[in-house]
Formats: sequence, C-alpha cells, structure tokens
Amino acid sequence: MTAPPSPTAADHRTGTPTVRIGALAPLTRPGWAEAGHHLLAGLELAVHDVNAAGGVGGRPLELVVRDTAADPREAEAAVDELALLGVAALAGEYHSVVARAVAARADALGVPFLCSSAVLDGLTDRPTEWVARIAPAQSHGWRLYADFLLGAGHTRVAVATQPSLYWASGTRILRDHLTPRGGKVIELDMSALTPSALPDRLAEEGATALLLLVGHPEPAVPIVESVRGDRRLSGMLIGAPAGQPELPEWATLLGTDGASIPFLRYLPERLGPLGTRVEAALRERLGAAPSFVAFEGYDTIAVLAEALRTHGTDRARIAASWPGIAVEGTRGTIRFSRPAGIDVWQWGWAPVRVVDRDPSATDRFRVLHEERGHPRPPLAPGR
Repeated sequence: MTAPPSPTAADHRTGTPTVRIGALAPLTRPGWAEAGHHLLAGLELAVHDVNAAGGVGGRPLELVVRDTAADPREAEAAVDELALLGVAALAGEYHSVVARAVAARADALGVPFLCSSAVLDGLTDRPTEWVARIAPAQSHGWRLYADFLLGAGHTRVAVATQPSLYWASGTRILRDHLTPRGGKVIELDMSALTPSALPDRLAEEGATALLLLVGHPEPAVPIVESVRGDRRLSGMLIGAPAGQPELPEWATLLGTDGASIPFLRYLPERLGPLGTRVEAALRERLGAAPSFVAFEGYDTIAVLAEALRTHGTDRARIAASWPGIAVEGTRGTIRFSRPAGIDVWQWGWAPVRVVDRDPSATDRFRVLHEERGHPRPPLAPGR
C-alpha cells in the first residue's frame, strides 16, 4: 500500500538531491493504525529537525512512507519497491510479525533496517549485520513484567491469547519466568472463547490476574468490559504487557474501566531536555499526548542521521556503523550491542517500566515497577 507523500518531501524545492529513507508503519486497519500514526509522527518530526539543522552532508532527508497495514506480504512488497527507489535505509514498523518479514527481506537485499517498535526476540532467523533495533527485546520487558506480577502476589495468571507468533512468544516468556518461581500460566484461547464467556472460565480457574495477549480494540476492549462487569472478578488484576493502554484511544474507548491496567512503557519517569522538547513538538503535531512509540520513531531517525553523517549513503557502510554509533536520543544514549539470544544489533536497553493509567485522572500514568539501576537522564529545567 502507498501512503500519501510525506511532508518532509517538500525539501525537493531546494533543488538539492535528498537522501531517502523508507518508512514503514501500519497506517490502516487491520494494523493498529493509531500506533502507526504515532510512529510516523516521531519519524517525521526527527526528519524535520535534521533538515532544519542542515540535513546530512548538506543534503536534506526525505521519508518515503509505505503503509504495511499489519500485513507481512504488503511489507515485503514495500521493501522491494523502496530498495528499487534507492533508499539509503529502512526505518519503522510496529507489529513484530511484520517487522520480521521486513528484516528478512532487508537482509536478503542488503538494505539497512533500523526497527523502531517491534520487540519479538527472533526478529531474524539467523545473525545479520543489516538489521538493528531501538525497541527492547520482548524477553527483556516481559520478564520485568513477570517480576511485577510476582511482587504483587499473583501466582495464578491467566492469559487471554490469540494465535500469533508474537503472543505465543509472550506466553512462553511468562511461563518460563513464572513457573520456576511458583507461578502458573493458564492459557485461554480467545479464538475458541467469547469475551462474555471468559469470566466463567476465570472464576473456574481461580486466576487472580488476567493478561490481554490479544489485538486492540477487538477483542481487548470487550474483554475488559466483560471482566469489569462481573462482580465475581472484582479483585481481578487485568494486565496488558504489550502496551495496549498506552495510546489515547484506549482511554477514549474504556474511560475509567481502562485505568489500573498495568502495561510496559518504554519511557523514563522524567525526560531530559531533548525529550522534553520533542514531547512538546509531538504533542502539537499529534494533537494529543505522544506515546512511547512516537519517541521510538524520533530516536530511529536520530540514529540513521548520525550514521549517514559519519558513513555516507552507502548501504553496506551504514550497516557496518551500528556497533560504533553513540547517539543522544530522547530517552538516553543509544548504543548497539549483541545481547545473548538476539541476532540483530540491539539498543540495550531503552528505559522499561510497568505503569498504569491513574483511575482518578486517566491521562496520568503511575509507575508501578521499574528496572533497578537504570540510569536516569538529566532533568529539564523545572521538571
């Protein structure tokens, strides 16, 4: 699918050849379009800032945007097209299964791909030099989430899940972390259950926590409504490690029913000067509070711009630059390494916290659990 031309393409007016970056994001259903638009907003803002500062080597950046619509085949076709258009690198994508398809095709074609938001550990089937990632690996964040559950006293944990490599991976991470520590994971297949039938199963199983390993808004929203409406489950913790409550649409659809649902958020508790400035600009661009996905998009372009400044537009040289990069992003200094079990260059790690929406003010987030020893960025004046 082809998205409308990016506003950053206006730099053609200068007559200076642009450096093209292919941008991939789910901008229409069945993709999580709201997440895709936040991702694109971050990418576009960063391109604007790079160009306002003189571009890279005197040349402006240009985003060539393609809508993946959460379809791996659409994404593969977009990679082929963008490679032929001569992009220096690929950026973006939110859905892990789609990002996996992009990574495989980018590796095969020899096009650098900096993945913004997809977290699946196995982003590729084999080690590759062509792919790097900004978002934390799923196992890193979800183990932290499992520690939060144990700390809150939840050892019988139900997961409402759908058939998907991503959800299956999440279930396995939770089970592998909780079981040796006395916990139990009870898998409930939502392709065989309706949201209205779920409360009976939860009551039968004696679960004290239910995790939403399902798509948004369907069936996540009706599941929350069904569980919240059942008096037997008044003490049930509903959780969403994948981050469905992060986007403003969640609060719009569920109101206070969407509060007190812990999820993983890849933002520090307080932003430094760069993050504070970017937050304000993103809020103006989006007309709403920016999610961590928008910051991931901004940081992606910040890294690619540095690679282009120091190594030029040759694709192989860009890919070779990952291990030597050190860029001050919106959420800390970004450097890439090869953590155990990860076959791409990985920022290790973005800040990871378990938060929820405050029921007394659903636009406010409460920090419930965080990594110990994670460095905090410098505070902005007055923060």
